[in-house]
Amino acid sequence: MTDTARALLWALTATALYSLAAALAKLAAARFHVLEILFLRQSVVLASTLPMIAPGFPASLSTRRPGLHALRILGAFAALGGGIWAVAVLPLATAITLGFAQVFFMVALGALLLGEPLGRARLLAMVLGFAGVLVVMRPGVQGLLDLRALIPLGAALGAAVATICVRVLSQTDSTATLLAWQSLMILPVAGIPLFWLWQSPSPAEAALMLAMGLAATSGQWAGIRALRLGEAGLVGNIEYMKLVYATLLGLALFSEWPDGATLAGAALIVLAAVLIARRGGRARS
Repeated sequence: MTDTARALLWALTATALYSLAAALAKLAAARFHVLEILFLRQSVVLASTLPMIAPGFPASLSTRRPGLHALRILGAFAALGGGIWAVAVLPLATAITLGFAQVFFMVALGALLLGEPLGRARLLAMVLGFAGVLVVMRPGVQGLLDLRALIPLGAALGAAVATICVRVLSQTDSTATLLAWQSLMILPVAGIPLFWLWQSPSPAEAALMLAMGLAATSGQWAGIRALRLGEAGLVGNIEYMKLVYATLLGLALFSEWPDGATLAGAALIVLAAVLIARRGGRARS
């Protein structure tokens, strides 16, 4: 197999694992608080990153930009916590569809904060994507929105903020430093409220949480492997397979089937995001 073919397989595996982690989080949210689910998930992620950050600890926490790291952690916390909350209160496919708004937030923040070019094609794609978000949110005849749809949008904004911060921090800080800050700092943010919110899981529920953490961690490593073998634009476009996986998992586990508005909005969002990705690839070539 060529490197491109292997990259596609790794990317398909990564998106499947991320979708599975989201579905398992939705199952867990039926009984446990979002913060407890996030804490246990990130505990598994931390265990997987310890081999990378332990040899250089505490030097791996050394940085000249602690404030930017703090902003990144807040964004990542909003993204991870909001993502779990979103799948808890919305159909799985709807939550994942609205999460793709991260692409448009990243373009806007990149232009505002990093001076990245924002031409007419990208503006048109952002308008198209925003239209897709509105279709999924389904404004009522009286102009009211389903406020639960704002949860994945907030998570997408947090993810965009975290990504923009990583773009800047990666110029001065090592990968180990980036991993150490996120792995070590999100746990206390999510963990302190658990003194009041903690519910002890049964063995079966603990196994569910462990499977969720392992799926998320394995998805992260599969995504990294895909990016090492293939172009970022190619791998990034596979992200939209999450819609297919989420639809299948939602149907199998929760008897959810996306309605016409969700499918139409998803098509607009995916089209807009692909246009942005292709435009970015041409700008870099």
